[in-house]
Amino acid sequence: MGLLSLILVQMFPSVLGLVAIFGILSALTDYLPGIGLGTQWGLILVYLGGSLGGGTYLMYGFFNTVPKEIDEAAKIDGATHTQVFFTIILRLVTPILAVMALLSFIVTASDYLLASIVFSKPEQFTLAVGLGTLIDDPHSKNWAMFSAGAVLAATPIVVLFMTLQRYIVSGLVGGAVKG
Repeated sequence: MGLLSLILVQMFPSVLGLVAIFGILSALTDYLPGIGLGTQWGLILVYLGGSLGGGTYLMYGFFNTVPKEIDEAAKIDGATHTQVFFTIILRLVTPILAVMALLSFIVTASDYLLASIVFSKPEQFTLAVGLGTLIDDPHSKNWAMFSAGAVLAATPIVVLFMTLQRYIVSGLVGGAVKG
């Protein structure tokens, strides 16, 4: 029932929640100014909550592909639950962890809308919002600077993708079929 509810919530576009997120962060600013509007921690907490749905579903499917016999054999050999998880299971699910790290990095590095709502001061802007300010003014759009910045902003994503490429196919396909 919980997984079905998670899928149902993921059917709605995340843009629908922006007004609610703004309201929650502005109310938090009054009581806990360290995690309200205009703070990095506020944006980090929103990103953590936002990636929970899709990541949980992908990881659930992948964890179901790990045979239970491996877990049982390790327990028979005398391993504790912690040892089984960190020495055996975690190594088997490395592909999906790499995929989730890559997807989370891409989403947070390229997010414009949420970051522009949370931050209002130019010294707080994320890279995407800062690049957007280069072409905001209709009379002085600096397309050359914007293009150069976009290429530089894409470089870490490409490097991370190339580094994790061997995990991506097995990580995305591994949890798709239950067998």
